[in-house]
Amino acid sequence: EPIQERFFRPHFLQAPGDLTVQEGKLCRMDCKASVSGLPTPDLSWQLNGRPIRPDSSHKMLVRENGVHSLIIEPVTSRDAGIYTCIASNRAGENTFSLELTVAAKEIQKAPVFIEKLQNTGVTEGFPVRLECRISGEPSPQIFWKKENESLTYNTDRVSMHQDNYGYICLLIQGATKEDAGWYTVSAKNEAGIVSCTARLDVYTQWQQPPQTTKPKKVRPSASRYAALCDQGLDIKAAFQPEANPVHLTVQPGLVESDDL
Repeated sequence: EPIQERFFRPHFLQAPGDLTVQEGKLCRMDCKASVSGLPTPDLSWQLNGRPIRPDSSHKMLVRENGVHSLIIEPVTSRDAGIYTCIASNRAGENTFSLELTVAAKEIQKAPVFIEKLQNTGVTEGFPVRLECRISGEPSPQIFWKKENESLTYNTDRVSMHQDNYGYICLLIQGATKEDAGWYTVSAKNEAGIVSCTARLDVYTQWQQPPQTTKPKKVRPSASRYAALCDQGLDIKAAFQPEANPVHLTVQPGLVESDDL
């Protein structure tokens, strides 16, 4: 007797779950259908119940291992919705569904300095901060360098800080002569990179000269003068002479004479 050919309804061995894809990116949906007999099922895709036709941004591929793919590139807001894959043959059909959510396109802005690093001087042994402010979308990565050496980790004395408002700081506790030099801060994101360089000078601590029996008159320093002028003070009032001039007056009872 002739053997009657048997047909079996297809079923899915592999199916994706719900997806969230950013607008403008690529979306790929992979599935694999299998049957216990012939014929091999046909696959079709629907979006919100409407058939999807291949076009410039929607492609349907079949690999040798039996994996079927729906590829959408670039994804737009119109691609959001419920996707249904239908596998069918003579014995029947099987389906699976998933929801594709399209996230708004991420705004990208190259990093830019709102406030740049400034050349700074500090007395040896004192703390110092190298500060700047940077903006960018997405939030940029920050990199510090001293001369040609990268600063990659914090120590008890030198630490790098960053907040949610774009303020960047390199803090040095107890500056030494070895800390002097050129410092560069760089900010990088997907949209670009920007850098800024400034110099740190470390001065030797000023020593008080020993007191002698006769004090010497010290001329006011330029910094003292500048500080007082910035405060709107009278420089003459700030530095009074050590002694007022003697004013000679003619006292009553004294008689002028040609002999004097």
